[in-house]
Amino acid sequence: MESIVEVIARALLAFAIMMIITRILGKQTIAQMTYHDFVAAITLGALTANLAFNNMAKISHMLVTLLTFGGIAYLLMILSLKNRKMRKWFSGQPTVVIQEGRILEDNMRKQKLSLDTLNQELRERNIFNIEEVQYAVLELNGEISVLRKPQFLPVTRGDLKLKMGKRQIFPIELIMDGQIIQSNLRQHSLTIEWLLSQVGKKGLSVEEVNYAVISSNGQIYFDPYEDRMSNPIDKE
Repeated sequence: MESIVEVIARALLAFAIMMIITRILGKQTIAQMTYHDFVAAITLGALTANLAFNNMAKISHMLVTLLTFGGIAYLLMILSLKNRKMRKWFSGQPTVVIQEGRILEDNMRKQKLSLDTLNQELRERNIFNIEEVQYAVLELNGEISVLRKPQFLPVTRGDLKLKMGKRQIFPIELIMDGQIIQSNLRQHSLTIEWLLSQVGKKGLSVEEVNYAVISSNGQIYFDPYEDRMSNPIDKE
């Protein structure tokens, strides 16, 4: 019975301490978790679990450890707020993955971001055609912020002079990472010869194409590996 009471007391104490530490660190830490926030959260979670359930660990030692790590997390947060260089080091910084409609493959590789993930993030923002994107930025919390091209900003159908009965299709990916997606070609009765002719019209070869897709409006979007930009944005 005494062991059960001890476990309950430990659990209540652990919960109370974590609530206090969380309140001290503030809402931003919860809403927008950065590198050091993630490390602190994992560490504090493990220590809290030990405090609650590990009867072999002394409560006093666990309390000191918890408060120490909580203090470190708070100190790093204060340093990040006061010093931009420290903030970049501890929290990281946003990374541009699409610039002026061009996918920046080097930045995506640095952030371990695949084209599939990028497309998923865009679809979650109701963007099914990648050519609509002027800029896309991978934020510190892993979310992607998107700026549409001016002609694709939200307006009425009348402003865009769209025909109400015009049929739209789901985007068909043709090339990804320089490789032809043959299953998509077969599924939509498209031939490799047709695709090669479309690539050739752009003065490219398949190996030079990072990404190609038939957009929902029926147009083909190509993104070559060579972005032909004199100053691509790289915030690493």
